[in-house]
Amino acid sequence: MSLKIDLKSGEKFIVNGAVMVAGKSGASLILQNQATFLRAKDIMQEHEANTPGKRIYFVIMLMYIDPDGHDGYFKKFAAYVDDYLANTSLSEVRRALMNIMQQVNMKRFYQALKLCRSLIEFEAKLLDAPAGAMRALTGEKPPVEKEKRR
Repeated sequence: MSLKIDLKSGEKFIVNGAVMVAGKSGASLILQNQATFLRAKDIMQEHEANTPGKRIYFVIMLMYIDPDGHDGYFKKFAAYVDDYLANTSLSEVRRALMNIMQQVNMKRFYQALKLCRSLIEFEAKLLDAPAGAMRALTGEKPPVEKEKRR
């Protein structure tokens, strides 16, 4: 099964670990067999991995583009997932992590990256939400103020 990819002029991408750039007029690629492919927009730099979801995304990306380092990356991945699970009670996050783990265990890294992007978007919504909206999302009850004695 072939995969056709249209690239814009100057767009960077990775094929099987090699960084490439589309020419002046862009390019159309047709991948006719199994290959590792990532567009520049899907590539994360290590310094950008500043949330739990982004750290997980980053190590999945490394497993995907650098299969020789899989074992070391997988240990980091497992530690990040375990840490996230230990520190969240949000069912949406826990479910997403389980689905991501399943894809990684089946070595379906691109699918795991797609799921992880959704988790990162959810994190961003939580981080941008004011306290009241955050409680509504998480189901947490607002703090009860104690009456002051006079």
